[in-house]
Amino acid sequence: MFDRDQSYFFHMTRGESFIYKNSSKRPLQSYNAPFDALLHSLVSASKIIAIEVPDNERIIRFTLAPKSSYKEKQIALQFEFTGRHTNAILLNENEVVIEALRHIDADSSFRVIRPGVELLTIPPFEREEEVENIDNIDDHLSQKYFDFEAKRMQGLKKQKLHMIAKKKEKLQKLLEKLPDPETLVLDEQNHQKQGNILLANLYQIKPYDSKLETYDFEGNAITIKLPKDILPNRMSEYFFNQAKRSRKKAKNIHIEKENLSTKVDFYANMYYAIKQAKESQELELLVPKRGKSQRKKEKIKECELFWIDDHKVLIGRNSKENQALLKLAKSNDIWMHIRDIPSSHLIIKTDKQNLPDSVIEKAAKLCVDFSLTQAGDYEVDYTKRRFVKIQEGSNVEYDKYKTVRVRKEGIEIRE
Repeated sequence: MFDRDQSYFFHMTRGESFIYKNSSKRPLQSYNAPFDALLHSLVSASKIIAIEVPDNERIIRFTLAPKSSYKEKQIALQFEFTGRHTNAILLNENEVVIEALRHIDADSSFRVIRPGVELLTIPPFEREEEVENIDNIDDHLSQKYFDFEAKRMQGLKKQKLHMIAKKKEKLQKLLEKLPDPETLVLDEQNHQKQGNILLANLYQIKPYDSKLETYDFEGNAITIKLPKDILPNRMSEYFFNQAKRSRKKAKNIHIEKENLSTKVDFYANMYYAIKQAKESQELELLVPKRGKSQRKKEKIKECELFWIDDHKVLIGRNSKENQALLKLAKSNDIWMHIRDIPSSHLIIKTDKQNLPDSVIEKAAKLCVDFSLTQAGDYEVDYTKRRFVKIQEGSNVEYDKYKTVRVRKEGIEIRE
């Protein structure tokens, strides 16, 4: 950042390095490697002596006077856009490497890049493409960002939509496999009948029999397949237990169906939100990458788990999970819900610290995105969990709350 309004970003990926301009104040990921520490201590708030492109090469070099130095000295920060050897290098006044983004050994290149080693010049390079005349460098670098972001968004969206579609498809298959309540009632009656017939015909069953051929109570011939590894005098009990299981399942099948249906709807909302996302940061919020090592082990069955700026966020995918979340949350955790609309409950784990407004706003957007597909302006209420009183199921009353407004974009409200 060269002033308080404009930021220039140096994208130093091997084979895809370039500079772009963006006015965004988005937080950059911080690292603690030696190069990053030195970059911060030597370059932050330093005075620029010169900026040059040596010999019209693929290098941009900043000569700097570090603010942190107790006596006057100069260093160089050199960005090299050289394909697989793309690098960022800190140099002292004698062209000796202080530190580098990437260390390069003698077995990889004649040009060794390691702390304490003098930096050799890069070999001459002949440009094959014609040099592009740039009328306005700021406009050109801004366009670079939009081109890069569009390409990145296309790849990210495809990857994340596929991931969510697979989750939704898996739940849909489970939903379709759920037995019909009437079928379960018939199964119960059938098992009950078979159990009674077996009880009445125990004397006919030998320990090695695999089936019983007899007559039912109406005089009709019947063949009952016998379960393996069960003693004859316990077989009727086996069928009565099967009848009881079918009866219980028939009674609760609507609950299981509702749980699966609401989860399918949840992922449908997520799929829609990903399609509507306009920036890669928004996509990373909706479907985060595999996180740090401590996050990889973390799995919570009762809800969907997210991370917003290192704050753990839990979202219920249906009424059952909303209830579980209310029980999981501690008194100082933040609870969130869309006002006057059935929606997912959301919990932000706080560990008693104050939350930045940016975390509240991002969490409110998640709450809306995963609860609704219709575009519009919504009010999301939030308060500490201790001010939320459970009424029945996941219905609650709450007070001492604040409200954040969220606009969900869509065709209906585009200006």
